[in-house]
Amino acid sequence: MTTFVDRVVLHLQAGDGGHGCVSIHREKFKPFGGPDGGDGGHGGSVSLVVDPQVHTLLDFHFRPHVKAENGRGGAGSNRDGANGANLVLKVPDGTVVHAPDGTVLADLIGPGTTVEVARGGRGGRGNASLANARRRAPGFAELGEPGDQLDVVLELKSVADVGLVGFPSAGKSSLISVLSAAKPKIADYPFTTLVPNLGVVRIDEHTFTVADVPGLIPGAATGKGLGLEFLRHIERCEVLVHVVDAATMEPGRDPLADIDAIEAELAEYGGLADRPRLVVLNKIDVPDGRDLADIVRPDIEARGLRVYEVSAVTREGLRELTYALAEQVRASRAATPILEPTRVVIRPKAVDDAGFVIETDPDGAFVVRGQRPERWVRQTNFDNDEAVGFLADRLARLGVEEKLAKAGAEPGSLVRIGEREFDWRPTLYAGADYVPSARGTDSRLEEKLTRASAAERLAARKARRQRPTEETAPGAPIVADSGLVELDGDGATWSDPDRWESDPALEEGTPAEPVDPDVAESADRVDPDVADPADRVDPDAAESADRDDPDAAESAERRAGDEVRRAD
Repeated sequence: MTTFVDRVVLHLQAGDGGHGCVSIHREKFKPFGGPDGGDGGHGGSVSLVVDPQVHTLLDFHFRPHVKAENGRGGAGSNRDGANGANLVLKVPDGTVVHAPDGTVLADLIGPGTTVEVARGGRGGRGNASLANARRRAPGFAELGEPGDQLDVVLELKSVADVGLVGFPSAGKSSLISVLSAAKPKIADYPFTTLVPNLGVVRIDEHTFTVADVPGLIPGAATGKGLGLEFLRHIERCEVLVHVVDAATMEPGRDPLADIDAIEAELAEYGGLADRPRLVVLNKIDVPDGRDLADIVRPDIEARGLRVYEVSAVTREGLRELTYALAEQVRASRAATPILEPTRVVIRPKAVDDAGFVIETDPDGAFVVRGQRPERWVRQTNFDNDEAVGFLADRLARLGVEEKLAKAGAEPGSLVRIGEREFDWRPTLYAGADYVPSARGTDSRLEEKLTRASAAERLAARKARRQRPTEETAPGAPIVADSGLVELDGDGATWSDPDRWESDPALEEGTPAEPVDPDVAESADRVDPDVADPADRVDPDAAESADRDDPDAAESAERRAGDEVRRAD
């Protein structure tokens, strides 16, 4: 079973923000309670933190899908939704966070280092927060913003002061087992060590860590023998130690050839040329190994490398090696500049920065890119006309309308913001003088209807019921409550519904004013118990009768008149 994992892919999902609430306060003796819809809670974020007690990415290997808690929705009585709980994932020291394309997002070194990798969505504002001097009782609320959803790659690069490198079966695991309390697997076959082993060495007042890197072979820098998986663990080592098998019996191998092969792989991997190096000739407890060490030692020292002859079995030469490693680590730490705390740099926004840009796609659409416009669109409920009008006003105040016009957009052009597409209507913005209409609606979004309104239909019914008098000759035009009516032998007919302003046929020339829609709407809501009995005639039946049988319609009107006289 796998016990060490140094590379995993995490599928992260931050929490979504809660929706805002639309609510109007209703209480006895308080007819104008006002809006009291609460805001939605923010979604939980996903963060990574370095924990010195964690040494592997094994937990994420079995549970790669991580999701934070969503924010709760707002409620009435100004009750805000609860925020989603943030999710903190503990990772080992030396973890590097990559994007799927290889971009480095964070390099986590040092206990307590924290980075937020997935931000939770904002909670939507309720109608209480959206109210202002002109929009006293909004009929809409903002939706919660979706949380970030992304994949990240976690790679563990061991953080050690000393790295042991060499061919397989050179005795690296045996050496770290006698230098420290580490208990790696030790066997007499190559590639016994498949994962790095870390050990802590203490001598006098010095303490340092040693990493046993799995064996390297020629071609490791190109990935041969899992070389790339092993080489990254020595990137952070301050001192490199060549562990050479002085008693090897393989043909074509000797200490100098092994050192040259390993140095070639390190040079090809890159970034390790400036690290101090030591050479350890291991296995001198074997007679042939001691003789070979005495032969090659002058040649190695001629290259400027310090050589130590040791035996992990008899522990010969270990004390001198340990002191030498401690001295190299101390010198390396002294040469390393002191790390200063990360400084928070606040850069003000440029004066000419509008917060968005407008680009043109190959399909001719104008694409608006920017953090604020895209967030506003995500938080808009497009089933609510008032919310759409509010979004249009915000975009116009931001300058999107002006920039679209300068970019060459025309009325009806396709505009894309985030995942939404719109047909541009530049005359929609009404400015600061616009007063919202009924809750949940926006008069600027209402389409002009070609069907006659309720007021027009009511006036037409009344005109048809009006009888010619002695003062009105047949065929002469008369003025009804809402328009011009011509009389003929068969009764009254509507002359021109669109002639509202004036008509030369009128004797006095007085224009007929249009009926107020609010008055017409109230006329439609007349109490049936108080209304004129003649008005209770089914208008659809009357219209049908006028079309099918004029005599039947006249008979129906005569019966309605008899009912009026009996009522009087």
